[in-house]
Amino acid sequence: MNFYKGKRVLVTGGTGLIGTPLVKLLLERKAKVTIASLDSPKNIPKKCKFIKVDLREFSNCIKVCNNQDYIFNLVGVKGSPKMAIQKPSSFMVPTIMFSTNMIEAARLSKVKRFLFTSSIGVYAPKSIFLEDDVWKSFPSKNDRFAGWAKRICELQIESYKVQYNLDNFLIVRPANVYGPGDNFDPNNAMVIPSLINRVLSGENPLKVWGDGTAIRDFIYSEDVAEAMLKIFEKNYKKPINIGSGKGIRIKDLVETIVKISQEEYFINYKPIKIIWDKSKPTGDKFRVMSTSRAKLLNIKARTNLSDGIRKTIQWFLKNKKDLNNRFNSFK
Repeated sequence: MNFYKGKRVLVTGGTGLIGTPLVKLLLERKAKVTIASLDSPKNIPKKCKFIKVDLREFSNCIKVCNNQDYIFNLVGVKGSPKMAIQKPSSFMVPTIMFSTNMIEAARLSKVKRFLFTSSIGVYAPKSIFLEDDVWKSFPSKNDRFAGWAKRICELQIESYKVQYNLDNFLIVRPANVYGPGDNFDPNNAMVIPSLINRVLSGENPLKVWGDGTAIRDFIYSEDVAEAMLKIFEKNYKKPINIGSGKGIRIKDLVETIVKISQEEYFINYKPIKIIWDKSKPTGDKFRVMSTSRAKLLNIKARTNLSDGIRKTIQWFLKNKKDLNNRFNSFK
């Protein structure tokens, strides 16, 4: 039986990194999909209803929740570590407003099931992130503002269980997500899309923050979308990580991106010199997720890092002109 067939499904942030493949998968499963987003991309699937809306306004959240069976709440703010340091309010305030509004609107609208997208940022520094350890400590100082914003939303969901006996609100915590449709703005992007843009734009030498020893867990966007569908369908009640469960040094990540870029797209291109700027922060030493709960649902990362980077590079090159026009419009 197709769990999603004929169901009215709202995806907030459905034009983003995870939302785009999630919407595609929902349509394949014959769901009646509505996308709510402040962005207006060109290629909205024809079978979708699209609503351009600011979800910081509670009344807008009530409107988009009306008559929906299921909601995947992906709306959020994404940016570089530099932005997190210099403009933390730009992360924290909209994240709280978007999400607390949507969670409350879903409750009042009696939505059957709601998935909240939390973050790896809720965890304190540790070699491996276990779901039940979150409330034993504080978020890393490097994720203090965004991490607390997500924790507040998780706590809101927990409060509904206590006061209203509601258990139809699910929590997922993705690792560092990358893939087609990411934010590639070199001034405000996460590590993988930023490096892809800079390398393929011919930056040489390539200056990278820190010393390259930090270890991170990366997960391809389509793998996250597939995991979300399975968690949602199984109605898994506990917070659950979505990651690879494997760490890679930033040094090795940078070298992988350079190698794939040069092998496939820079024939006879001169070698790129990588300079590590140790005057800039390296970040937490380890940020790797436990995937033991995900394995209980037969969820695992299907896309290895090299293949995922290659697909992301291909998408970037195909869309580079439009992306550069967008970057320039914000300068």
